Amino acid sequence: QVQPVESGGGLVQAGGSLRLSCVVSGRTFSIYVMGWFRQAPGKERECVAAISWSGGGTSYYADSVKDRFTISRDNAKNTMYLQMDSLKPEDTAVYYCATQSELRPWGPWNRSWYDYWGQGTQVTVSS
Repeated sequence: QVQPVESGGGLVQAGGSLRLSCVVSGRTFSIYVMGWFRQAPGKERECVAAISWSGGGTSYYADSVKDRFTISRDNAKNTMYLQMDSLKPEDTAVYYCATQSELRPWGPWNRSWYDYWGQGTQVTVSS
């Protein structure tokens, strides 16, 4: 099993920045992809960014966060990050870290492909 744990959420004004972290433990050698998802009240959980865990670090961004969010990883620390800049009120949500442990074609936006989820961290952006 893999245990992801998120941190770094909080309250920030519009235009501000936050950095989320996700530390994974357990069978980390089995991870192929890691992703950041978010879920706002009354909405479905969506993938905002994802990164391959090995190799060159192929990344994916949802259109809504491109050029504002940056995903990165530090394999030595078993940690993934999400740098969020130019935050907007519509970015308000619970943010979840998730891991994918089965080798599949590239498609990190597929929520059902993720095996393990963190407990989530709240991000609130005030206007």
